[in-house]
Amino acid sequence: MEHFPAPLSREESDAAAARIDRHFGGHGFGLWAVEVPGVVPFAGFVGLSVPDFTAPFTPCVEVGWRLAADCWGRGYATEGARVALTFGFETLGLREIVSFTTVGNTRSRLVMARLGMTHDPADDFDHPNLPEGHPLSRHVLYRVRRPG
Repeated sequence: MEHFPAPLSREESDAAAARIDRHFGGHGFGLWAVEVPGVVPFAGFVGLSVPDFTAPFTPCVEVGWRLAADCWGRGYATEGARVALTFGFETLGLREIVSFTTVGNTRSRLVMARLGMTHDPADDFDHPNLPEGHPLSRHVLYRVRRPG
């Protein structure tokens, strides 16, 4: 939760899991639990979601991930996000998928670059779910289009 306003309480975490479950029901896709057999039974999540806010680039589908800190730097986010992108383009027929994060989230920005996503500073935005002036409000937007 380094690039989020605060760690989630147990109740907030349970509510987030319920939202993920409802997202699957409403859209037919969502964020998948990440398991690393022989290493950790739950490392976090990765997958596709529809953002719940309005911005110049919405409506859209986002590829995203959130992993436990001890699972960073092992390629899990990149590997899972590649699978999610393939699913989005080949199964769902999406033409474009986005990803976004805070300006300072270098690790996630490097994952986005490894995925072939591109960043145009003109697309950067202040996240509407954060108060104006919040230190994490400024976000960068990355995009990738369906190959071919």
